[in-house]
Amino acid sequence: MRHLVASCFVITVALGACGKKETPPPETTPPPTTVAPEEDTATAPEPEADTAEAATTAPEADAGAATAAPEADAEAATAAPEADAEAATAAPEGDAGAAAAAPVEDMGTLVAKDIEYKAGDTTLKGYIVWDGASTDKRPGILVVHEWWGLNDYAKMRARMLARLGYTAMALDMYGDGKSTEDPKVAGEWAGGVYADPAAMKARFDAALDMLKAEDTVDPERIGAMGYCFGGGIVLGMARAGEDLDGVVSFHGVLETKEPVGKDVVKPELLVLTGGADPMVPQEQVDAFKKEMTDAGAKFDVVVYDGAKHAFTNPAATEAGKKYDLPVAYDEAADKDSWEKMTAFWARVLAAK
Repeated sequence: MRHLVASCFVITVALGACGKKETPPPETTPPPTTVAPEEDTATAPEPEADTAEAATTAPEADAGAATAAPEADAEAATAAPEADAEAATAAPEGDAGAAAAAPVEDMGTLVAKDIEYKAGDTTLKGYIVWDGASTDKRPGILVVHEWWGLNDYAKMRARMLARLGYTAMALDMYGDGKSTEDPKVAGEWAGGVYADPAAMKARFDAALDMLKAEDTVDPERIGAMGYCFGGGIVLGMARAGEDLDGVVSFHGVLETKEPVGKDVVKPELLVLTGGADPMVPQEQVDAFKKEMTDAGAKFDVVVYDGAKHAFTNPAATEAGKKYDLPVAYDEAADKDSWEKMTAFWARVLAAK
């Protein structure tokens, strides 16, 4: 197994290369299983109580921003990820047969639907969710999945965003909404995407168009976020000049072979990374800061001291032990990164 998980993703390398074909190394995020639907009150096991060390290179977010999330009450606006207690104790992702049955989620007033759309000849299947308690238009946020494909983890994060008052769409980068638990298959799928940067951007743009067309969405207030593979994808889209208001990357790779040019990056960026993540070492963080500073981008990098790769995933710790991988869930970093993301979206997606 270890030879399949040597590195997470050199994914923005392919994005930054604007057409260069590269096959990414396998990702080390724990293989997917069914993640229990989120609840509002639980935490995951084996947290590493590390402190966030923020390296900011752009103006700080307003102190009150976290309480200004659109159409969300004060408690929801600052809520940490709703990882259900049963989900937190599930078997490591990739050990699907050992996972406990997921509890039935109380959707409350959330409305969710599966959608089908196309990018060229590729049929894509996404997941859109919003809070039906309001009929007002609200900001829209794209959620880009890990390299495993469109699984329950990405959908869970989309629902969490919907509870904060956004319409969220977990998009599909592979086609047919497929996902896998096999890292070899995931690597092949990811390699196919990276080998064709034009198709990659077309799939992102197709999802963006679908989100903007939703009746509940204000198309003038749009953001994108991603985890691991998805974190690299959204940063790559920012480097490609996508017209977004904001981009958030959770433990995504930061490097690129071709630094972005001056004034190309339009969205404000929030990068949340682990200080003990060997896939994103300090020299990569430093190079990213220089690249974005030279490009004139507005950005903030938050480094969580001691946090390893995949620190937001409750299944990471057990998977790391099982496969001897540098991945682990970090409760403190997970909660703090979600709170910082909440404040970020409240500010950059505020009514214009």
